[in-house]
Amino acid sequence: MSVTTTNLKEAIINRRSIRKVKKNGNITKEKINEVLKTALHAPTSFNMQSGRVIVLMDTEHEKFWDIVKETLRSRVPEENFAATVERLQGFHDGIGTVLFFENQETVKKMQENAPLYKDQFPYWSHQGSAMLQYATWLAFSAEGIGASLQHYNPIVDEEVKQTWNIPSEWSLVAQMPFGEPNEQPGERTFLPFEDVVKFY
Repeated sequence: MSVTTTNLKEAIINRRSIRKVKKNGNITKEKINEVLKTALHAPTSFNMQSGRVIVLMDTEHEKFWDIVKETLRSRVPEENFAATVERLQGFHDGIGTVLFFENQETVKKMQENAPLYKDQFPYWSHQGSAMLQYATWLAFSAEGIGASLQHYNPIVDEEVKQTWNIPSEWSLVAQMPFGEPNEQPGERTFLPFEDVVKFY
């Protein structure tokens, strides 16, 4: 399916943080597979392709958010925990979560192969991850799938790696719970365009 300039523009404008999502049988593994095949066209420095993705769906997705809740139980003050659980429930009620990783073995090899840029590769790795996350989010938006970007790493990293047998050299960067939108996001505010963009 080709993407026209118009619906790309709409996807960019309409992409929002949807923190309350719900299950929908039309959001299938096959549909998510197509979204990610598109998103993997996001660029990376030196074409290093250090991004790795794990998709958790249905009960595996719920298991992830149960891990987050139990991990936070001992870290969040008791008087604030109910609000934390309510927030997490909005993610838990969805159909899946995309876990974004960066393969540190790839970063290390790039540093060895191009030592002149050694100090830059960790930064470029995260920039590549950000573009992959954004491309995934845009593709979700274009499909009418609600999503948000969460960062419960590094507190859940070890348990996640053990639970899903994830290689030790993969570093968890972000989590994107998704599903049918179950809330209307508020209005966005923007800095004045002329304060952000300069022409000379």
